[in-house]
Formats: sequence, structure tokens, C-alpha cells
Amino acid sequence: MTDMFRDTGTEDRVVFVESEERDDELQTELRPVTAMKPPAYVPVQVRAYDGPSGQPGGSVLVQHTTVNVITEPPKDHFIWSLLCFLYSYPWCCLGLAALIYSIKARDRKVAGDLEGARHYGATARQLNITSTVLVALGLLIFIIMIAVVFARISR
Repeated sequence: MTDMFRDTGTEDRVVFVESEERDDELQTELRPVTAMKPPAYVPVQVRAYDGPSGQPGGSVLVQHTTVNVITEPPKDHFIWSLLCFLYSYPWCCLGLAALIYSIKARDRKVAGDLEGARHYGATARQLNITSTVLVALGLLIFIIMIAVVFARISR
């Protein structure tokens, strides 16, 4: 029996025990302990700023800050561009331009150029917004015209 972590004193500790009863099977056991005593901590000694660095007798306190920034992958708006292409192609070619920029954004993302993918994705988004607004306005004008025509016919 091989003890990986041994209980060396009177303090309560978690003990991890490996047992090699057979060569083909390794049995492990983790025994939880109800109370653990934290290790003794040494207080950090902080000295005041004594002047600019490089001066004799001066001490400098250096602090490091680590920031983990989780970046969201750039969006290519491919589905939206495809729908804009299908719905607005007879009237204007903004849907086609948005689809081309979406494909370029996806290609840049796959190639690893995230900044280029963001640029092409933002352009595709602007073209999609413009195309969607124009199609919505055209549809609204078409519905109003049909309603006016049916209103005049029913008189």
C-alpha cells in the first residue's frame, strides 16, 4: 500500500491512499476529514514609496494585475444575410452585398484573423439593417397601396 499524502501529525488532513493489490487494477480512496486547519500565513510586509526608482536607498512596491478577457468570437450574420438576399434581391442588391461580406467574415474567422472578421461582420450587419428596413418599408407601402385600391373598389 502506497500513501501519496500521509497524515503526519495531529492535524486533521485529507489522506489520498493508493492501493496496488493487483497489477491490472489501481484502487484509489479519498477520505474526507471533517475539520481542516489552515496553514499559518505570513503577513505581507509593504514598504512605503521612498522616491523614484533607481535612486539609492529608494524602494519601489511593484504590483501586478492580471486581467482575463474572454472575447466573444466575431459574428458573421450569415443567416440574416441569406434571408435579406432572398427577400430583397428583386428590389435591391443590398442583401447580396451583405451575403458576400458575411461569407468574407466567416472566412476570416476560420483563417484566424479576428479583427478582419469583425470588420466584415460589422459591414454585413449594417447592410442587413439597411436591407431589412427597406424591405419592411416596401412591404408597408405595398400593404397600404393594396388597402387603398380595395377601399376605392368597394365604394
